[in-house]
Amino acid sequence: MNKNDLKPAIVFAEFAKINEIPRPSKHEEKMIAYLKNWGESHGLDTKVDETGNVIIRKPATPGMENRKTVILQSHMDMVCDKLVDVKFDFDKDAIKTYVDGEWLTAEGTTLGADDGIGCAIELAILGSDDIEHGPIECVFTRDEETGLTGAEGMKAGFMTGDYLINLDSEDEGEIFVSCAGGRNTTAKFTFQRQAPAEGSFFIKGSLKGLVGGHSGDDINKKRANAIKLLARFLFQEMKRYEGIQLAQFHSGKLHNAIPRDGYFVIAVPNDVKENIRADWNIFAAEVEDEFHVTDTQMLFAMESTEAEAVIDPVVAKRFVWAVQAVDNGIFAICQDEALGGMVETSSNIASIHTAETTIDILSSQRSNVMSNLDNMCATIQAAFELAGAETKSSDGYPAWKMRADSKLQEIVVNSYKKLFGKEPVVRGIHAGLECGLFSERYPQLDMVSFGPTLRFVHTPDERLHIPTVQMVWDHLLDILKNIPA
Repeated sequence: MNKNDLKPAIVFAEFAKINEIPRPSKHEEKMIAYLKNWGESHGLDTKVDETGNVIIRKPATPGMENRKTVILQSHMDMVCDKLVDVKFDFDKDAIKTYVDGEWLTAEGTTLGADDGIGCAIELAILGSDDIEHGPIECVFTRDEETGLTGAEGMKAGFMTGDYLINLDSEDEGEIFVSCAGGRNTTAKFTFQRQAPAEGSFFIKGSLKGLVGGHSGDDINKKRANAIKLLARFLFQEMKRYEGIQLAQFHSGKLHNAIPRDGYFVIAVPNDVKENIRADWNIFAAEVEDEFHVTDTQMLFAMESTEAEAVIDPVVAKRFVWAVQAVDNGIFAICQDEALGGMVETSSNIASIHTAETTIDILSSQRSNVMSNLDNMCATIQAAFELAGAETKSSDGYPAWKMRADSKLQEIVVNSYKKLFGKEPVVRGIHAGLECGLFSERYPQLDMVSFGPTLRFVHTPDERLHIPTVQMVWDHLLDILKNIPA
């Protein structure tokens, strides 16, 4: 299969155009201009709100004017991540894609199918003249990936539809009817640097090649977290040997991604440097065995490096002990049987970076139960505050609760069974969706979320399963044809 054979052709043509447009979170100006021009050039009612969200309205096809209005919604921004040795400017460069069997992926960067493929499906529907549908509102929100600020800033009345289909899910055949709420918790250690102990030997330990992934949807897959592994080794060695001093610790980029790589720089007494190298090799072997199913391409490296000033040893120890102790991963499983054992509450330590006088830590907490979300944030804050850090939790975003009397869910499920001869999976998702915010601003909205299959989102391994795009397209067109009056 090559790119010229991708089906539906109209969807993949729109996706190719979208991937020529830089659209990092919080810097979607070019995408907003593209969407505005696209809608106006097609003679459709197009508006941009003060936050930067775009809505394009398309009238019903003849004879379907009395059908309920359907909102199709996706987000225009993308997670920008790349392999460490790839040169790429997400503010200027176009994503380069290629076909790998039944999958579409990118050359060393995130693909942007989260949620560029949702945007492409919307534009394909808006641009088609052979589809039966009632009134449609296509909504494109900005900055979903770094805080849902587009949905947060949308005022009541911007959307006017009765049903909303969010096209930001990643498993074809699964219909999502609930999502987690989330908050970020930051911690900051402040210190003064000082000269290293006389005769110290400087070592850099680095780790790369982890799978990483989405900190919500992939948190239950037991994937390795680079921050936790690097801190684990430091904790082990600082307990074992006196005089180890920390100079640098860097890992992670995004609040909603499991960190894939990182490094530390330490000063060690000359008489233990070979012991530490030997311990590193043993540690690497143990960790590779521990994650032999999920993370098969781990690369551990250790080398000598230049001397530099070190972090106050008291602060360094408190920092390492706190990162070793802090809760990471699944905290609780949903008790509601209808959600099928989904993760209820979790936390992911997402990034740590040292500066001249500070260590800055970012973590994200998620839960379908808002009281337990508060508890999870408090747990993270307590661990770091006990170690002397200043902490703060964001306001976050709300959970989307399952609607027991959903008419849209009934339509979507019946359509799927008719088209594909099998039952779809109806479930919640541990990731955050904009539906949570919409449910607060538009309490009358009946909502579902679905989309084609994506894998390894938020990483340079992100890939889109090509056959599922056609399935979602067929499913969506059948739903639109069967929306009631």
